[in-house]
Amino acid sequence: MVEKKPRKPTSSFIIHASSPPLWYHIPMLIYDLDLPALTNLLQQWDEPAYRAKQVWQGLYQHLYNSPDEFTNLPKPLREKLAERLGFSPIKVKLFQDSSDGQTRKTLFELYDGHLIEAVLMRYDPNTNSGKGRRTLCISTQAGCAMGCVFCATGQMGFNRHLTSGEIIAQVMYYARALKEEGLAVTNIVFMGMGEPFHNYENTMSAIDTLNDPDGYSFGARRFTISTVGLVPQIKKFADEQRQVNLAISLHAADDAERLEIMPVNKRYKIDDVIQACRYYVEKTHRRVTFEWALISGVNDTPEVARRLASRLKGLLCHVNAIPLNPTEGYHGEATDRQRAIAFKEILEQSGIECTIRMRRGIDINAGCGQLAGVSLK
Repeated sequence: MVEKKPRKPTSSFIIHASSPPLWYHIPMLIYDLDLPALTNLLQQWDEPAYRAKQVWQGLYQHLYNSPDEFTNLPKPLREKLAERLGFSPIKVKLFQDSSDGQTRKTLFELYDGHLIEAVLMRYDPNTNSGKGRRTLCISTQAGCAMGCVFCATGQMGFNRHLTSGEIIAQVMYYARALKEEGLAVTNIVFMGMGEPFHNYENTMSAIDTLNDPDGYSFGARRFTISTVGLVPQIKKFADEQRQVNLAISLHAADDAERLEIMPVNKRYKIDDVIQACRYYVEKTHRRVTFEWALISGVNDTPEVARRLASRLKGLLCHVNAIPLNPTEGYHGEATDRQRAIAFKEILEQSGIECTIRMRRGIDINAGCGQLAGVSLK
């Protein structure tokens, strides 16, 4: 495992908002501090070291959202925390529930006015596939620079990276909401707005904080990171030998077809991505998941399925196929169930495991590839 280095705290940070062109000066976010950095900061305030552990446990075990809730701390320290640290880096603008009540999408506003969305998906405990999971789909960027043509976030372009604290705050928001029901988060997927590996350090920092056994203690194997295939970051991730799950958005079996829908293929060809995945499996002995949006007449044919099976031959992997979710900026259509089943059967006959995923939250634009803050417009 790679040794984690404490992040040096600063008194504040500045974010530039592209529209309107204003500068924002905001307090340092408490969620941006790991435990060593928090300890160092409180020591600078002449507080005993154990106070940092109390604050840490208040944040991540008791899910406190305000300094006033830390009643085990002396009042002067609570006042200093309120004055010098930000506890609410995201503001709820609105939320939407799907018609079946199983999916909730929340629109958050950041300090600088940029918008992000995160999603809570509930699964029926009476089904074998659901097993009562409560999965969060979390954003790592405001917008996205990858430009995938079928993705609403890619269509909107890139605004900025989220800090680790802004990523964590999305999880804490839903963790508190579920706690009120006597429930807890079971899975976290970084498949919301943005490319997690483009914001690698902040994404991993957020995972390390959420995974900390003295804090939120969320198991590493319950995280999944999805990437369009940034090869250097896949290899770096492999070298760190984390237990976090890796998913690759592939969506095409040859370079020409992939380049038409995913501009990243101009830089990282499919062979390069597959080779990086083989390196990942070799280093970690963990399975790779390939995400595949089934687009009618584009990547759902038997010929494409056979080419994909040939590319993945011998690789410890699984294909998650999901009929394309609609977006305003792309006119492709979702494959029908019959073609999806035929695609799955061809892969399985070639020894490649495949699951056809259920589409969730389509009626509120909360499905994969649909997040773009559109609900505010």
